[in-house]
Amino acid sequence: MALIFAVIVLAFAYDLTNGWNDSANAIATVVSTKVLTPWKAVMLGASLNFLGALFSSEVARTVGREIAQPHVLTMGTFLAAVVVAPIWITFCTYWGLPISCSHSLLGALMGSVLATAGTEGLHAAGIRKIVFGVFVSPVFGFLLGGALMVGILWIFRRIPPAKVERWFGRLQLISASLMAFSHGTGDAQKAMGIITGALLAGGFIGLGADGKMHIPLWVRLLCATAMFLGTIIGGWRVIKTLGARLAHLKPSQGFAAETGAALTILANTLTGVPISTTHSITGAIIGVGTTRGVKIVKWGVGAKIIFTWVVTFPVCIGGGALTYQLLHVLHLL
Repeated sequence: MALIFAVIVLAFAYDLTNGWNDSANAIATVVSTKVLTPWKAVMLGASLNFLGALFSSEVARTVGREIAQPHVLTMGTFLAAVVVAPIWITFCTYWGLPISCSHSLLGALMGSVLATAGTEGLHAAGIRKIVFGVFVSPVFGFLLGGALMVGILWIFRRIPPAKVERWFGRLQLISASLMAFSHGTGDAQKAMGIITGALLAGGFIGLGADGKMHIPLWVRLLCATAMFLGTIIGGWRVIKTLGARLAHLKPSQGFAAETGAALTILANTLTGVPISTTHSITGAIIGVGTTRGVKIVKWGVGAKIIFTWVVTFPVCIGGGALTYQLLHVLHLL
């Protein structure tokens, strides 16, 4: 009981820090284009994050059952993962780095699985989904964001730019809402998968009659609430990095970036691929920015972000493995 309680509390903390860091993903562009004040944008993002978290369960099943061989998973495996991920997320958020909260948790889980059962414990199909998501989210975000921006420029080429930006100032409310909703559908599910996987490993619940893992309603509501609260707290340094320092966006460009990223996230979430919301929106912002010329994008800031992405997996894999071993040595498992 103590172990499952610890997993639930720390998974809640993970979703809280996820909402704290990733609140920028949904509202950075709408704040930087001055369509909404920061507080209104935060409330919009928090509400739609909550609703999105209740929408789907495919990614939660991937995290809870498909990353590792089910028979090797223990409550300690999940506990080590949710100890490491919030620490890394909080560290990066403090320094204004929009890292992938998803990859922080997935990396920590992979590390704890390796410490639990070695490489044989990892499930090839689940790892392939993660690797696919690593590459597809920034690339698709870049391509969709850039393509939408090119389409907007062509369709509205004969209309005065000031009028176009007024129109997209209103439309960006829709794109920001879609982005916030899609963020909730993807990112809240990782903690749902951790909690439900731990409940299965501890024998507190069983698989459904169809042999699948089903997410209890109270777990869905708990994780959705954590995302809501985390978004309200807000990662303002990350908002500044994504919304202003990476590229200065107008409302039409913010609309293209948010829509491109949201479509990328939803397409993968509904098929159970645990992708990074941060990678998707950053790729989309860069894609939109390059339509105005490569000099518009502040590549130095982009390089700093990419460096953080690169180190997240090894840091969290190592942290997950070490934490599991430490918990074992201290006889806490």
